Amino acid sequence: LFRSLKQGMFARRALVVPAWRRLRPRAFTMSAEKPSLPEGYELPKVWEFKEQGGTWGGTNRPYAGAWGEDKALPKGEHALQLYSMGTPNGVKVTILLEELVELYPEFEYDAWLIKIDGTQFTSGFHAVNPNSKIPAMMDYSDPAKPVRVFESGAIMMYLADKFDKEGRFFPKDYPLRAECQSWLMWQMGSAPFIGGGFGHFFSYAPVKIEYAIDRYTMETKRLIDVLDKHLASGGPYVCGDQYTIADMAIWPWIGNLVLGRLYGAAEFLDVEKYTHVMAWAKRIAERPAVVRGRMVNRPFGEKSEQLHDRHARSDFETKTQDKIE
Repeated sequence: LFRSLKQGMFARRALVVPAWRRLRPRAFTMSAEKPSLPEGYELPKVWEFKEQGGTWGGTNRPYAGAWGEDKALPKGEHALQLYSMGTPNGVKVTILLEELVELYPEFEYDAWLIKIDGTQFTSGFHAVNPNSKIPAMMDYSDPAKPVRVFESGAIMMYLADKFDKEGRFFPKDYPLRAECQSWLMWQMGSAPFIGGGFGHFFSYAPVKIEYAIDRYTMETKRLIDVLDKHLASGGPYVCGDQYTIADMAIWPWIGNLVLGRLYGAAEFLDVEKYTHVMAWAKRIAERPAVVRGRMVNRPFGEKSEQLHDRHARSDFETKTQDKIE
């Protein structure tokens, strides 16, 4: 009897197949029924590079390195040398730099325009950032031990730690410091969905792909809603009453997006419904350092708002493109 019961138990157990085992074959294969775009496209066994077309297709490559011109970067008279362009990632850093200029009379920096048309692959820029992306920075405060810093979030933390001694923009004490760091990393992680995802397929891709636009529109709206609900519960800034590097990092992306300055997508995204984000974006846009930060290394837009290279506080009055062309 015991043997019969035992055999029956194992027989019943063998019939119970976990769901993950039943689904496993499908999880690792493409269904033959899925349509392709373009029609007839089939996945090759090994992908091979070809230029993608679109706005940035001519500069994208599947490999790293200084494959551009062998050319050194320029260097100004100040200890801090920024190499950047007025895209959202570049503007994050120039806003902080201009806030520090406003806060500390002795603080200065040089900012050089690096157009992302292939210049980022020159030997000089690659030496500062092996990832060949703007922004990148050199600190020559100690000429014997120059410091390179790349990635916008890393540059912001470096500048705030070194020069913002009172913690005006990067809190010194916990839990507020952890809150600021968390929102800064939230922005760093979400930017690819907004820029490389939504912005690319909505604005830059050579063809309109409904699935891709819908996928990244959904995620972009979700991210805006995350910020909107957070500001509703604790504003007026991301870290409550204190304006911090978290605001400076998030604003060039989401702030410009809802203000209609990025991709021309404000109506498409129905941004007016995010009332707390709209109020926050307008509040930050009025700060003088933000106005100046948007101008630095900006090679597009109104000539009066373009300051290609910045070396002194007076440059905003005398060296914008409308005055030197």
